Amino acid sequence: MQLNFEQGPIRPPNEAKSLLLRVTRNCPWNQCLFCPVYKNDKFSFRDVEEIKKDIQAAKDCSDGIKALSFKMGERGAITETVINYIINGHNNYSYSYQSVALWLYYDTKACFLQDADNLIMKTGDISAVLRFLKEQFPDLKRVTTYSRSRTVSKKSLPEMKEIKEAGLDRVHIGLESGYDPLLKFIKKGVTADQHIDAGRKVIESGMSLSEYIMPGLGGQAMWKGHAVETARVLNDINPHYIRLRSLRVPARTPLHQKILDGSFKMLTDDQVVEEIKLFIENLDNKITSIITSDHIMNLLEEISGKLPDDKEAMLEVIKKYQELSESDRIIYRLGRRGGLYSSTDDLYHDDITYHKIKKFLRELSDRGPNEIDRFINETADRYV
Repeated sequence: MQLNFEQGPIRPPNEAKSLLLRVTRNCPWNQCLFCPVYKNDKFSFRDVEEIKKDIQAAKDCSDGIKALSFKMGERGAITETVINYIINGHNNYSYSYQSVALWLYYDTKACFLQDADNLIMKTGDISAVLRFLKEQFPDLKRVTTYSRSRTVSKKSLPEMKEIKEAGLDRVHIGLESGYDPLLKFIKKGVTADQHIDAGRKVIESGMSLSEYIMPGLGGQAMWKGHAVETARVLNDINPHYIRLRSLRVPARTPLHQKILDGSFKMLTDDQVVEEIKLFIENLDNKITSIITSDHIMNLLEEISGKLPDDKEAMLEVIKKYQELSESDRIIYRLGRRGGLYSSTDDLYHDDITYHKIKKFLRELSDRGPNEIDRFINETADRYV
């Protein structure tokens, strides 16, 4: 089957099992110094009818997969038998067809609209797309998208309510920081006040709000302001979700040049942990956000919970890491960056892995004084 529809390059980690549909192409701002995505790609709108054709193609894929299930004696269920038949190359099923098959198999009933800022579309256009999507997939339980605070801030509340009514359930916003000097430095194109206005507008419209922050983004010069002011902005918004995405700076980002010329100095892993501690300490006990650290770029995945009840438990995760010996912190950092550890407790649950990492670190140290940090950083950058 050669049914195809367009999909973009990225989505949030928690949307990995969602149906992915591309509504706009690339990013209309595309100037953030830290971002490696879209830099060589021009933003463009997609025509509403073109998007509807893609949605129809996804629906045709879905119908075809269910028909195949009946033909294979699986009674319409998308079982491992059906998935294996499609994924393993029988009849040259297209990537789009395979992606719908996996979505049906996972049964999330969730759809994520790509790319970076779909609310930049005219309200009537995005609403028309959402209504058609719901008509074709009436069982959808969650439809989400990325957007920018500056874009949302320009929408009126009635417009946001119209978009919600049309079928959008959640907005993912890259807040990154609430510290105005840092927002200006990284060319975010938005102010702390606009972050607050946009966040409140999303919530008041009835949609769920997921705000992403970037520990480490302030570097050596602005880390305290970054931590304290980002917490202040989030206290004023009270989003449903606060998601941590620690800074990584691969060579293809504009921020990398600032590291080379000395105008930006990265924090160490231990300093990022201290920054996150200050950030969490400054979050109000009045807000009810869920904090998640669900990305391999984050050193401490266990920093997770619902405010205010789990605040002390999250600070305890940080305390446990900071109380490790220096050598154990290095072992954990390498194990975490290599995908071997997800908790500091893992250090003591697998002696074989622990001693293998320790031996490897000795070998790195013998090669030169900076080899350990270089290797750990290069390993972490693979995930960007």
